[in-house]
Amino acid sequence: MRTFSRGMALAVLVCGSAAYADRNDFRITDLGNPAVDPEANTDFRAFARTFAAVMTSANLMPPETLGHAGFSLNAELSVIGLPTPGREDGQVTLPTEGSPTNPLLIPSVHVRKGLPFSFELGARVGWIDRSDMFTATGELKWAVNEGFTWLPDIAVRLHVTRLMGNKDFDLTAGGLDFGVGKQFPLGGMVTLTPYGGLDLTGVAASTDTLDFNQSRTRGDTLNPANPYAGLDNTGVYREVKLGENINSRLYGGVRFIGGALQLGAEVSLSNQGFIETSASTEDEPVNRALPAVLAFSTTLGLDF
Repeated sequence: MRTFSRGMALAVLVCGSAAYADRNDFRITDLGNPAVDPEANTDFRAFARTFAAVMTSANLMPPETLGHAGFSLNAELSVIGLPTPGREDGQVTLPTEGSPTNPLLIPSVHVRKGLPFSFELGARVGWIDRSDMFTATGELKWAVNEGFTWLPDIAVRLHVTRLMGNKDFDLTAGGLDFGVGKQFPLGGMVTLTPYGGLDLTGVAASTDTLDFNQSRTRGDTLNPANPYAGLDNTGVYREVKLGENINSRLYGGVRFIGGALQLGAEVSLSNQGFIETSASTEDEPVNRALPAVLAFSTTLGLDF
């Protein structure tokens, strides 16, 4: 019986620890109640656009496709600099449970499959370090031009990324990527491909009804004098719409292939521009400059 009790205690301890959030998990209510602080809506929009730039900071493939029989499997790592928290120009608050790790690491697995007519289908799953959150990306690429001796490879990539495992809010980023590159043979089955491009990404985000009183108990909601006590200090952030929130990202990288082995590195810089604050009026808008997001990414994989 004592052994069983110890086993139960261990099971409770292990299962209970899984309920605790890690330091990089988000507690979105820390941005404040927009009913009390109108600038909280601006903070939510700034956070959504900034973290969308973090989620979409890596391309790690040149514009050329794999060919209709090709297949690629890669392990990737992105190292991303996070902004200073605050409400001034160039500052954004990320409402994490603890002090966020900076730079932020996102290891991921990237799978690509070549299709006929210079199309390519891909999927990427990444983990937000020190959190229970993941990113899931689907992409479709079409090489407008590839394989010519004296002309560069040119491609267009459609991509959608969604944040998974987060609580109380949804965050999705989708965009169109224009890439150019050129493969240079180094001898035998060894090639080097420099590439670069421009990625335009729209951001969409929304929240559930949020309880900004995180210490509320069940007894607090059972108030005979106020049947709506459970709704006190609750609210919803203003929706961030895809077509009104566009980030632009410039990237450049190089890929090395030796036989089936593939190595690559890439640097990207996301520019988010300005957003209007709650102090704006119809006659006089007041803008806040959002910070640029700098990322360095590497990849190691097999290209068949």
